[in-house]
Amino acid sequence: MATSHSLEGAQVAPPTISGKDAGTIARAAFVGTALEWYDYYLFGTAAALVFNRLIFTDLDPTAALLASFATFGVGFAARPIGAILFGYIGDRYGRRPALLTTIVMIGVATGLIGLLPDFGTIGLAAPILLAVLRLVQGLAVGGEWGGAVTMAVEHAPAEKRGRFAALVQIGSPVGTLLSSGAFTLVLLFPSATFDAWGWRIPFLLAFPLLVVALWIRMKVEESPIFKDLVAHEETAKVPALDVLRHAGGRLIIAVLAAMLGVGGFYMITTFTVSYGSNSLGVPRGVMVNATLIAAVAQIIITVLMGRLAEKIGPGKVTMWGGLLTAVAAFPLFAMIDTKSPVMITLAITIGIVLVGVAYAVNGALLTELFPPKLRYSGVALGYNIAGATSGFMPMIATAMLGVSGNQSWGAALILAIIALMTAAGGLIGERLRVQDKRIVTDN
Repeated sequence: MATSHSLEGAQVAPPTISGKDAGTIARAAFVGTALEWYDYYLFGTAAALVFNRLIFTDLDPTAALLASFATFGVGFAARPIGAILFGYIGDRYGRRPALLTTIVMIGVATGLIGLLPDFGTIGLAAPILLAVLRLVQGLAVGGEWGGAVTMAVEHAPAEKRGRFAALVQIGSPVGTLLSSGAFTLVLLFPSATFDAWGWRIPFLLAFPLLVVALWIRMKVEESPIFKDLVAHEETAKVPALDVLRHAGGRLIIAVLAAMLGVGGFYMITTFTVSYGSNSLGVPRGVMVNATLIAAVAQIIITVLMGRLAEKIGPGKVTMWGGLLTAVAAFPLFAMIDTKSPVMITLAITIGIVLVGVAYAVNGALLTELFPPKLRYSGVALGYNIAGATSGFMPMIATAMLGVSGNQSWGAALILAIIALMTAAGGLIGERLRVQDKRIVTDN
């Protein structure tokens, strides 16, 4: 569904894309995205280890955990709204102003969570304020990832888009390393100290990290492809509506392709941390440390899959990632059920690597499903509708534990279904990829 551009009478030169500039922009997008995901992932870990005890303490343990994960899911529900809002800004006024706004919103919201009084201090206001701050996080992240990968891809030569899009994806495991690492350190405090103020430290670090991220984002130049759209007066007036009208089928494929990278990730991290520590009685440190090791492995697989996508296509990589994850779902949870720290670490690492195969190329695939004038909105909507759908999977899996008598087969089934949906999205998406027009590569 690539859109053709009429050049009759045009006096504006076609956009020039430099390989050297592409690397600089992609690295800047990566750093900003890593810091954004640090903020966002903190909430997932805290939902499993802190909020269920300190914010929702008027509920019984199971209900409190469900409420904690429901608040976690609120951020995902808000993400499509953020995608519409920042997609409008990004496709109408520029990728750069949208990305500057998102990073300020999420940094401030995360820092304020670190200042939030607990239930014992302000009562019901604590969970209400927590939900509001999570909502702000969700709105911001709804526009962040789509803008970051769009900027990286639109600054990259066509033949190198896979690697530069993958560089942005490395922001996810790096964000995991930073957030899990921060929680690993504060978990060394005595339990009373951790509950009193130790858990707040990782959230308060969002304030200085925001300064760094904002400084980096300020140096990023606007996309040359967007400048070309403006020069030829081809920007969409209501991009989200145009996506639904003219690219609805592509949007569905984008949602399917992104399901595993979002939902599968949180099943293997947020849910398993909660399941291991709360249902199996495994020390919290074991579960969190496993995610650290898995994040390192994810960085490696992301780089490799980005290069592979340039050779065989991101859709095919997505398909194989989905199929392999579906096959491994039940064995992985069986390994976790052994309660062995070694087996748990191995299971979470393998799971993240398999999910990372599809996630590594999400940026490359989704950006090429939509033409430039609808790209920011299409990518953001596809990714965040998938997030809104699969962000509640940890809550659903937790609820299924009550039905299954604390057996993990329900969680494994959810993971397998998500993986097969993504495999289908990759298979179809590979055939729908579009190529940008009027690009001059300056290597």
